[in-house]
Amino acid sequence: MNYKQTLDYLFAKLPMYQRQGAAAYKADIGNIVNACKQLNNPHQRFKSIHIAGTNGKGSVAHILASILQEVGYKTALYTSPHLKDFRERIKINGEMIAEQGVIDFVSENKHLFEKLEMSFFEMTVALAFDFFAKEKVDIAIIECGLGGRLDSTNIIYPELSIITNIGLDHTNLLGNSLEKIAKEKAGIIKRNTPIIIGRKQEKTKQIFINIASDKKAKIHFTKTENNYSSDLKGIYQKENIATAIMTVKQLSKLGWNIGEKNIKNGLQKVMENTQLLGRWQILNDKPKVICDVGHNEDGIKQIVKQIKKIPYQNLHFVFGMVKDKNLSNILKLLPKKAKYYFCEAQIPRALEVSLLETEAITFGLNGNSFSSVAKALAQAKKNANEDDLIFIGGSAFIVAEAL
Repeated sequence: MNYKQTLDYLFAKLPMYQRQGAAAYKADIGNIVNACKQLNNPHQRFKSIHIAGTNGKGSVAHILASILQEVGYKTALYTSPHLKDFRERIKINGEMIAEQGVIDFVSENKHLFEKLEMSFFEMTVALAFDFFAKEKVDIAIIECGLGGRLDSTNIIYPELSIITNIGLDHTNLLGNSLEKIAKEKAGIIKRNTPIIIGRKQEKTKQIFINIASDKKAKIHFTKTENNYSSDLKGIYQKENIATAIMTVKQLSKLGWNIGEKNIKNGLQKVMENTQLLGRWQILNDKPKVICDVGHNEDGIKQIVKQIKKIPYQNLHFVFGMVKDKNLSNILKLLPKKAKYYFCEAQIPRALEVSLLETEAITFGLNGNSFSSVAKALAQAKKNANEDDLIFIGGSAFIVAEAL
């Protein structure tokens, strides 16, 4: 198989949560445990940091990777979903795994995937762990896919764990309250392993304190005040930067040699060092075109807050969602003084654009529907003046197609 055929096999044969939704989610880590046994337990052959949370996981992971790369550590990064290329999920020092590496791993292990009836995500985790072990990385930063307790990544025993924040997302799978979701995320807390909480929230802090105490895991709550700047420009990144700084300080106590210069340089070169995409990413200046993958209530609130800080004449909003989000709760947050270009990503999980437009109208959001992201964006660019702002978002998949 060539690279395209390999990806076609993965997307067709293995259920993929990002594309299909809840039907592809497996609330069980048995498969990844069995698969890793067959692969000689690669996850036990490298040191790691584990990250869960509702928002900010990817940003914190990339910030940490950038800082550790500046020290000179061979730093691996496992994140999801990808935006342009499947291999974005699996990187070492900012370099994606080679296409041939993906081809070889899938070819050698197809029989194992099929025998265990593994999901797309389980296979990808196995691929990443195997790759990181063979490449003898110094440390791997591993982002949970969904939840924590039953996530396929939750077989590692990291140097420390991070929970960025808790919001209402994936409520059909993780629970319909902050408390229930927090318990699922807290499943990554390991015995005698430090845990860093990115946001101290009244409804969830005691849950984390109790579970950490039970597991004799020293708990640290992040303080958001810091004087560090970064090439990541979203205002929401302040919290993520603070979480990364707290993590670095705890790593230093564990014997990792990280200096102040490494921290400052790493923060200024996150995008250069790690090739991070889709976080308040500026695609054009006149008119200003910005995309962001924020897709749940907390993420959309932060985006709207950031938009208010930007001077513009008219706002054009290229917008689409997936089916399993709380549509009403998100639409009511969006600015009414904007022209909307409703669209849907080319995945089964996408919310039908006609339903999106119909519901949006009831919230005073006016615009037109388009059969693709490309057509919506093209029309927005055609309508926009040089002093206007075009924002693209609502779903990581909308951003992916725009990129």
